[in-house]
Amino acid sequence: MIPLKDENPTYTFPCVTIGIIILNLLFFLYQLSWGKGLILRLGAIPYEITNGVDIFPLSPIPVRLTPFTSMFMHAGLLHIGGNMLYLWIFGDNVEEGLGHLRFIFFYLGCGLAADGLQILTNPASQVPMIGASGAIAGVLGAYLVRFPRARVLTLVIFGFFIRLVRVPAFLLLGFWFFIQLLNGIPNLGGRFGGGVAWFAHIGGFTAGLIGAKLLRKRG
Repeated sequence: MIPLKDENPTYTFPCVTIGIIILNLLFFLYQLSWGKGLILRLGAIPYEITNGVDIFPLSPIPVRLTPFTSMFMHAGLLHIGGNMLYLWIFGDNVEEGLGHLRFIFFYLGCGLAADGLQILTNPASQVPMIGASGAIAGVLGAYLVRFPRARVLTLVIFGFFIRLVRVPAFLLLGFWFFIQLLNGIPNLGGRFGGGVAWFAHIGGFTAGLIGAKLLRKRG
């Protein structure tokens, strides 16, 4: 199921969501000029972070700050395109609900929680983690808490069956989370399955669920 648009209007300009999308696109263009070397320097490598060491090629920043830079790096057009699509669809409503400033800290916090859980599952890995998907997973978790019945226009592809349908957010996002668990559990303690840090998605989504509930109570 591929979401295309939600039927959940907002009444404020989502400046932070758009700003994050622009930053990701600019960083991706910068990354293309460097190639794989930049990923090895600024990607979050679990072994480096847990041991406080910097493996060649050396990073221009302390290795324990790389979870921040890794949030703005992507492996290719499909990677960044999918992430930005999800952020564009679901980010504006969450930003409006939390407020612009709180949304910034919420987004970054979910990204750090995502990296943290992935590192816990395989602290010796020397594979760099990159991508905004962990932070965006937190946005999805918050959207599920706040707008579970919002309708989402979704492209459903099942074999030869291809159709546009409107599904409630709890069904779409619940299915998305189930897929992360289905793929993540068999890879527990091993290398990233198929190059995907599944537990980063799980960690970000869980952080988004908890954070949205706590912030809603305070609000």
